[in-house]
Amino acid sequence: MSEAVATLETPKEVQRIPLVTNERSLHWITENVSSIVEARTPIWWWLAFFPCALLAMVGLCCIGYQISNGVGVWGENKTVGWAWDITNFVFWIGIGHAGTLISAILFLSRQKWRTSINRAAEAMTLFAVICAGIFPGIHVGRVWMAWYLAPIPDSYDIWPNFRSPLLWDVFAVSTYFTVSVLFWYTGLVPDLASLRDRAKSRVKKFAYGVFALGWRGSNRQWRHYEMAYLLLAGLSTPLVLSVHSVVSFDFATSILPGWHTTIFPPYFVAGAIFGGFAMVLTIMLPARLLYPQLDDMVTRQHVDKMAKIILLTGSIVGYAYLMELYIAYYGQNKFEMFTFFHQRASLGFNEGGWYNKYYYAMMFCNVISPQIFWSKWARSNYIVVFITSMFVNAGMWYERFVIIATSLAQDFLPSSWHHYHPSWIEIWTFCGTFGIFLSLFLLFMRFLPMICAFEVKAVTPHADPHHYRPTANSGGPATGALGPHDAPAKEGHH
Repeated sequence: MSEAVATLETPKEVQRIPLVTNERSLHWITENVSSIVEARTPIWWWLAFFPCALLAMVGLCCIGYQISNGVGVWGENKTVGWAWDITNFVFWIGIGHAGTLISAILFLSRQKWRTSINRAAEAMTLFAVICAGIFPGIHVGRVWMAWYLAPIPDSYDIWPNFRSPLLWDVFAVSTYFTVSVLFWYTGLVPDLASLRDRAKSRVKKFAYGVFALGWRGSNRQWRHYEMAYLLLAGLSTPLVLSVHSVVSFDFATSILPGWHTTIFPPYFVAGAIFGGFAMVLTIMLPARLLYPQLDDMVTRQHVDKMAKIILLTGSIVGYAYLMELYIAYYGQNKFEMFTFFHQRASLGFNEGGWYNKYYYAMMFCNVISPQIFWSKWARSNYIVVFITSMFVNAGMWYERFVIIATSLAQDFLPSSWHHYHPSWIEIWTFCGTFGIFLSLFLLFMRFLPMICAFEVKAVTPHADPHHYRPTANSGGPATGALGPHDAPAKEGHH
């Protein structure tokens, strides 16, 4: 006499929405992540890559022209010594923060939804830091002397000024870039081994095999991998908070009104995460559209959570803006009052400060536009999310420009006031960095797996040994059972 089998099912009210929809199998994840790399290059990729590469070349030509002729080709003057160069540097460094946040902090807090977007965000971090690193090198004027920033002893006894926050930037950004590269590459190794085993040509098999570092997926290798990834996450977490704090010291350690404030470090960190997540959405939403196989791995749930983070950090940034105005009013320092209530937040667009229209654009883009994410409809509408993310990207650039230009153009001495207008070299150099950024990201999408397949598999119901799924043969429960197509064909190392 057969015994009745009692099963316990999770009530629908407390069931979590799966991070991979449509009950996709492990084999399906491998095939669809790998197919992006293994398939023929789509026409749209070439149509996107060539304009981006051309824009990058224009930017590099402008950099070469500036190096050969000097910084006089920029629109800077004696009063506004920092302008678009440092604005663009801080802008790109801020964009690079979301990758480390998703990879490190969300990993340590065991947020499983990060698995589908962490690798693309990490790659975005590296490319953004590369773009950011261009500007400190060329803004010094004599690029060939930039190695003096490194603490290298020489026969002339020339040592950098360690009290300068510009030197702190060198150490902070170089450390951040190094750890980010290690973090990104470590996570790539298992998936590179998958591509190596699946490769049909000897060249690809050799190339992926070299970078896979002999990965075979043994228990010993997985133990070492998880320990290394955990240590890198622990090292990266302080960098998320420290790098942009150090960048903010460029301004906070000065005595200029509008810069001399202690709120800058947390304000800059929140702004960096805010702008970084907006850029992740700006990149991932078109990628999701161009590669339909990503729909079940980068779901509405991921977009919803990133929109909520943008809403949170945007509210923090808005609070910082208001606190700046309040402290300027409360302190009654006439120079601070002039900076905030005449140059920035003056009432008219055609009177008052020279750059107040950029301040109002910043307030709209960074404070008002993200408030639409209070609506669940807005968070689930990809067009609304994309447009809002573009507003945030523009607003974060306006924020850096407002901080730099308004404090420098009209400082303590009215006789030294001077308008700043960017030259065409500055404009095209900045546009060229977007070409570099997008070209590198397109190459990454084409030749490397943009989704971390083995981590996505780990958050599927199939990976849970307690997963309940009825079988077709018995009609009864099958705890932890996998279907006949769930085992990947060439994944002994998974």
